[in-house]
Amino acid sequence: MQTVLITGASGAIGTRLRRLLNGVYPHLRLSDLRTPSDLAAGDAFIAADLADLAAVESVVDGVDGIVHLGGHSVEGSWETVLSANIIGCYNLFEAARRKRVKRIVFASSNHAVGFYPRARRIGIDHHVRPDSRYGVSKAFGEALGALYAFKHGLRVTCIRIGNFGDQPIDRRRLSIWIEPEDLVQLVRIGLEHPDIRYEVFFGASDNVRGWWDNAEAFRYGYRPQGRSEDFRDAALAADAKLPPDHIGDWFQGGTYCSNEYEGDEELWPL
Repeated sequence: MQTVLITGASGAIGTRLRRLLNGVYPHLRLSDLRTPSDLAAGDAFIAADLADLAAVESVVDGVDGIVHLGGHSVEGSWETVLSANIIGCYNLFEAARRKRVKRIVFASSNHAVGFYPRARRIGIDHHVRPDSRYGVSKAFGEALGALYAFKHGLRVTCIRIGNFGDQPIDRRRLSIWIEPEDLVQLVRIGLEHPDIRYEVFFGASDNVRGWWDNAEAFRYGYRPQGRSEDFRDAALAADAKLPPDHIGDWFQGGTYCSNEYEGDEELWPL
């Protein structure tokens, strides 16, 4: 990897990752709709709208790998999710194919599988159960990545990011937290490991309360260093102050599941 593009470089994850990846690869190219506030002299930044295929082609031209964090990062209207996360995701993969980019690391989300109950441990072979329009867009991105990997030869890694930050802040996040340095590990596996063709990893640190079997990531050498239990007392104290949500507390996706919920609780999946 000589030149790596980070889309969504102005977002919270993009901002942290570009700092941690600075110096790892010879050249970083950054892109977003808005210019990062902390852009340094000499940083290679190109503004682009993911919904504009020609603009995306220009951004990816000449890069070896892409870390695709761009798009709408939370639940939104169908029109918003469609433009930023579905059309935009397609444009990114298609532009990468046209410009012969070697690898893509796609930022998927735990919300692609949010409607599994917290009592159930799942792996990457379980069917997607998105909990929102946002979750649907991430399941779409994973499927699109598989298409471009197996049909067009890109090396694609999808990371179902749990909760990214310096520490977990409530009970749910004790199960899904990933520290920034651990996410960098997974990104580097996707960009560098010689055996990657198409893989899905869970983006989680060493969480003893975790709901996910991350055996595939471990098979590629992932060794998380963050331990959510180190922050247990503060997280549980903060959780005790949250309003009750019997639907969100049942499912792994939390409030994304209870938001707009109209289902039959007697038919909740196990």
